[in-house]
Amino acid sequence: MKKNNLSNKIEEIEENKDELESLKEVGMMQISTMPNDIQFLTIIGEIEGHIMAPPQKKATKYEHLIPLLISAVEDPKIKGIFIILNTIGGDVEAGLALAEMITSIDKPKVSLVLGGGHSVGVPLAIATDYSYIVPSASMTIHPIRTTGLVIGGPQTFRYFEKMQQRIINFIVRTSNIDIKVLKDLMYATDEIANDVGTILIGQEAVDYGLIDEVGGFSDALNKLRSLMD
Repeated sequence: MKKNNLSNKIEEIEENKDELESLKEVGMMQISTMPNDIQFLTIIGEIEGHIMAPPQKKATKYEHLIPLLISAVEDPKIKGIFIILNTIGGDVEAGLALAEMITSIDKPKVSLVLGGGHSVGVPLAIATDYSYIVPSASMTIHPIRTTGLVIGGPQTFRYFEKMQQRIINFIVRTSNIDIKVLKDLMYATDEIANDVGTILIGQEAVDYGLIDEVGGFSDALNKLRSLMD
């Protein structure tokens, strides 16, 4: 009897260890009451790319999300993908890679912007089949920026120009916003102090055709269920 109790205890410790490791690396815990036919993914904090974010920053690592997305595609039990965002943006190429990965998946996908979907978080929010934003959430649209030493000004400018066009093309391709309106919002100079760009809050993002609908968690979940059915 004692051996059985000890064995059960060891198994329980191992399960808790796996859950804590999952929480540490991906920001998600395996919760037994979660639906087993939906893959829930969170994109929070800064999108971390090829360079690690400082340890004091909350970050989402794209190399962790890609295997989860692949697993969701390959698992026949998973019928839909639900993505929750509250991100400040981050590495442009990593964010765009994730966005392209999400939009290329042929299973039903719904996103919900909570808090914020800023910068490269915009392509991530609209990469799904249908997108929601809560009334108080905000989205910042602005051109690509950099900090630190720049060697070769004209060459760097041309590279940024091409990268900017990649983002614009993706946003126009996956949302209902007009390209001229998008550029006007992106290069506006009268809204953000010491910067260019525009902040859209809740309904504004819907009015401009960026997000599909204002709604909360239950609205998004019900929409995903309908797409799955």
